[in-house]
Amino acid sequence: MLSTMQPFARGDIFAGVTLLNRQDDDHAGAGRIIQYDSSLQEKGILWTVGTTHLIGGLAFAPDGTLWAFDSSSFTVIRVSPAGKQLPALKLAERALSNISFAKDGTIYVGEHLVGSTVRTRPGTSLGTTLPKLPASDRFGDGHIYQFTQEGKLLKEFATPVHGGMPGFLGVTSSALCADGRRMLYLSELSDSVRVYDLVNDRPLPDLVTYAADSGDLAMAIMFTQDDRLLHIRANFKTGFFLEHLSETGEVIRCYPLPGPGWASLGRSTEKDIALVGNFFSGTLAKLDLATGALVARAETGAQRSLAGIAQFPG
Repeated sequence: MLSTMQPFARGDIFAGVTLLNRQDDDHAGAGRIIQYDSSLQEKGILWTVGTTHLIGGLAFAPDGTLWAFDSSSFTVIRVSPAGKQLPALKLAERALSNISFAKDGTIYVGEHLVGSTVRTRPGTSLGTTLPKLPASDRFGDGHIYQFTQEGKLLKEFATPVHGGMPGFLGVTSSALCADGRRMLYLSELSDSVRVYDLVNDRPLPDLVTYAADSGDLAMAIMFTQDDRLLHIRANFKTGFFLEHLSETGEVIRCYPLPGPGWASLGRSTEKDIALVGNFFSGTLAKLDLATGALVARAETGAQRSLAGIAQFPG
């Protein structure tokens, strides 16, 4: 398949939307990153090399390189501002899926999977085969790792994780605080947004905890360019919501989202805009934080595939 991705222009928006085309695995297929302009008009596609499953965790490094992950094949994807995939970088033989760029030039990467068991509803199956650590029956440890951008491991942080409803989800979303000392993180479909002290290497009290009978579930977190903390909260009875949280976890403002399935957040270069993605439907949208309205949207046409969003800062 021919890649048509163009050199990055300021404001271009990128989405990981793997073409799921394998009958034996509903998370597997041809890796694809779609490029849109700032108004969500499609500009091009990069078909990724060396990937097998969902492409997610998109984020831009300070030098303008786009990073993304295929956690199932332990693959790190990097795309240059010229729109070309760079040579493979091996960080670890682990299911890494999200990244934060520290001011000192190092990176913190979250491990997507944890444990060795899968919880599914009676009569259902997972639909995919989870990768295991080399010479192990475990999917992962759910830790956060600090690397140089060249791939040298500096430190492993033993972050406690919830596992989410299916039991195997580790650090699926993370956000480095502006002070560089604390990491906020969560397991998708879990009961909490957690905090880790990177300096003293220890967990801190949760930022947010939901009662078991509330139906509330943590989905994704992100800091905006002006350091507002955004969080997607799911409740399969009352709906999905984007929330602006205070530094102590209180809800400053809540934005209802249209329908279920919203699971991805992306940092926008535009004032008062957040990028949100719907895993169920494949909808990618720009949400105005001043009005709460979805001011632009794109339909990727791919269900259960949209797993990462990022906007090029220029």
